[in-house]
Amino acid sequence: MIAERGERCPYSVHQHIAAFTGLPASFLNAYKTNRDADMTLKTGVIGLGNMGGGMAATLASKGFDVSGFDLSSAALAQAESKGVKPVAERKQLIQSVDILILSLPKAEHVESVCLGAGGISEFGREGLIVVDTTTSTPEMSRKVAAELAKTGIAFIDAPVSGGPKGAATGTMSMVIGAEDADLARAMPVLEGMSGTRVHVGQCGAGNVAKIANNMLAACHLISTAEAVAMAARAGVDPEKLLQGLNAGSGRSGATQVMFPTWVLNKAYDSGFTMGLMRKDVGLASDLADSLDMDLPLSRVVAQLWQASSETLSDNEDFCAIVQRTDATLYGHGE
Repeated sequence: MIAERGERCPYSVHQHIAAFTGLPASFLNAYKTNRDADMTLKTGVIGLGNMGGGMAATLASKGFDVSGFDLSSAALAQAESKGVKPVAERKQLIQSVDILILSLPKAEHVESVCLGAGGISEFGREGLIVVDTTTSTPEMSRKVAAELAKTGIAFIDAPVSGGPKGAATGTMSMVIGAEDADLARAMPVLEGMSGTRVHVGQCGAGNVAKIANNMLAACHLISTAEAVAMAARAGVDPEKLLQGLNAGSGRSGATQVMFPTWVLNKAYDSGFTMGLMRKDVGLASDLADSLDMDLPLSRVVAQLWQASSETLSDNEDFCAIVQRTDATLYGHGE
């Protein structure tokens, strides 16, 4: 561990580590200091749904001091049963924590909680770090960060992948947009709630990376559905086909996780909905448009996801998109 080595060695060791990792020595020094204080950080979570509730419970199970707020009394009760301290008023939570994690549906909810009446800009203390795990927009992240900075509050965009299971087990991945010093201070908590963390740039970069990831996931799910359907029609067993695909260059998250876990067994219970995936695909389209880029494949895939609303409601599992390719092969047993 870096902190353990740093306690026994002179600071120049951090400089050597920095040379090998590419991280500034100042980042590693701040990281060491905050590793020692990780369990004393008071952490709050706003949004205790499938993702936020799992993150909060994971941190509580590891000994962190975690409190949570949600508009749903059922979500509060569920979180409390897993060691999270329920807080009845959002204002109270904002005022009492060092690290505040947001897990919200959309960018507009992030703006409301951060900049709206009774929100973080009004009640947050100087030195507070806000970690937004929502899949939002880079523009919103930068806007919120700039406004909160005026009151001495840091903002990190750290959208996550891995679904409810990853949140509940602390194995999800994060792509992070942040200043080095802010990330170093928040790192003990981020390590406690995730398995992989990639710092991709300054504020806003995390959501750019997440949008790119989701665009690929949307493409891979449909293209895998077509490839498997084609092979099945040609007489190849889908499960054996997946073994072959995963041994070759065509493998992806769709072939390695989505199809074996939620599609071929017709479970469709990933915990991630069609509505959320349609939102994410829309974010990718909006980002491409804002950059004046014509991305033909992504455009067609986005059209397929939007057209799926004709037969698949927003509440359906996102993997059900494959049923539009072959209802007999991928349907609920029909």
